[in-house]
Amino acid sequence: MSGLTHFDAKGDAHMVDVSDKKITARVATAAGWVRMSAEAFEIISSGTAKKGDVLSVAQLAGIMGAKRTPDLIPLCHPLPISKVALDLTLDPDLPGVRISGTVKTTGQTGVEMEALTSVSIAGLTIYDMIKAVDKTMEIGGVRITLKDGGKSGRYETS
Repeated sequence: MSGLTHFDAKGDAHMVDVSDKKITARVATAAGWVRMSAEAFEIISSGTAKKGDVLSVAQLAGIMGAKRTPDLIPLCHPLPISKVALDLTLDPDLPGVRISGTVKTTGQTGVEMEALTSVSIAGLTIYDMIKAVDKTMEIGGVRITLKDGGKSGRYETS
């Protein structure tokens, strides 16, 4: 289990002790997408979904998801989140919605899990709101695209 911080010397899961880490500004951005049928895409883009404004509801759900991350993922630290921003962009070439979520904090550990959760929850909300039209939707590509702050420094990808 060498190098895996969520396991102790015996191999048991534990919450990492971050009390000796420096308090620094931290940010993480995650990205993902929801691919769907042309019909589902048209319903979302025209704003005619029976359950309401799909993108606005998904955006709020993603923000709420980021704030609830330690309730969902057992070993995540509760963090004082200072910002959550979600961008949901219609992409006719997919066809579907591209999702980007950025989370910021000032603390002793990073917000990668919160960013990933925000994107995942937004994608699941899109699925929930439009599944009556398209049960074949795909949620994918969820990954960290930016992480900055803390001892390991900056990581960025496209």
